[in-house]
Amino acid sequence: MLITADRVLTGTGTNTGTGAGAGTSARTDTGSGWDMGACVENGAVLIDGGKIAAVGTHDEIRRVAEPGVRHIAHTGTLMPGLIDSHVHLIFDGSTDPVAGLRDTDEVLLDQMRGRAEELLRAGVTTARDLGDRNGLAFRVAAETADGRLAGPRILAAGTPATPPGGHCHFLGGEVAGEKQARDLVRRNADAGAAVIKVMTSGGGLTKDGPRSWQSQFSREELHALVDEAHTAGLPVAAHAHGADAIAEAVRAGVQTLEHCTWMTESGFDLRADVLRRIVDEDIAVGLTVSPHWRMLPQVFGEERAATMFDQIRQMADAGANLLLGTDAGVQRTGFDGLPGALSFYAHIGIPNARILAMATHRAAHTLGLTDVTGRIAPGLSADLLLVDGDPLADLEALRTVRTVVAAGCVSGE
Repeated sequence: MLITADRVLTGTGTNTGTGAGAGTSARTDTGSGWDMGACVENGAVLIDGGKIAAVGTHDEIRRVAEPGVRHIAHTGTLMPGLIDSHVHLIFDGSTDPVAGLRDTDEVLLDQMRGRAEELLRAGVTTARDLGDRNGLAFRVAAETADGRLAGPRILAAGTPATPPGGHCHFLGGEVAGEKQARDLVRRNADAGAAVIKVMTSGGGLTKDGPRSWQSQFSREELHALVDEAHTAGLPVAAHAHGADAIAEAVRAGVQTLEHCTWMTESGFDLRADVLRRIVDEDIAVGLTVSPHWRMLPQVFGEERAATMFDQIRQMADAGANLLLGTDAGVQRTGFDGLPGALSFYAHIGIPNARILAMATHRAAHTLGLTDVTGRIAPGLSADLLLVDGDPLADLEALRTVRTVVAAGCVSGE
């Protein structure tokens, strides 16, 4: 398959083509190595067997394409598929997503398949599912991996660890003590987990549990869980709203801090020493910004919302690795929201080229997928997104998705 477009955003610092002249018509965005990278004007991508075979200009790629190859011609932008680092396929995004858990596993599984398809239609070709029950997300991940279901690549955590009565205890991951924490990690690992999820603080989704700022595990329990995950070769994603929980998760050696809102009982407390360690140790900050972020001042109040926005700006300015997610599935958060959520980062002053990198190749690097996806380069999976307009100039272009390609398969076909 051959895809041509007015511009191809490769997500690479330099163009990768098929010969000595490859990329000669490119413009490259300046700035950090984590910017979007090369933009090939009048570009083309050749796909073979689900992988990217070549990328360059129209003329370069047409010279190496087989006669009669299928050709998708587009007048807008071709770019890597988006990565949503935090979703929950088991929840329905309603005002009461926990209520949906009353359904049987088979009913939930069918609903989760539909939500995976919705993610794909929005341009998400890789998603990290950070908590379900009974291994249902593993089943969806297997179906998308072998082509039985049209959906994104799914990195699933399985059942999240929480103390008895703790945040999301209704998903079945209640553990008490170091042994039970280690046992849950081993069960998830044996079931095929790509990441281990631990609820280090409370959360708003659990009305009868600890408050969001309250820590849930002892230091010994948390360190045992992280140690067991690392022994299994798995990263740890820590749900951490509370400032104390964030600090303890950093000490324990987690790989990503989900939400990272620095809450205390009386407000917020972004701790400079902890942030410095987050940056120095390259612990990713897994932000979960809703596509409805403009409504936050109405929900939390102008002052609290302004503080939350400023904390994210401070973390970005300090050089923290921001990992973008939507928390799709929780209250009023659907599975088509990542393109809309990206406008938040422009609002706080991050350039579009950096935002696009954060949603594609930088996320792939953080999730251990550098050699799999996130860029348009030969040998990588053909995970691609065709949109109208130029998202480097206007992120609203991402809302007009024309075609999504996942592992070389065109969505909807």
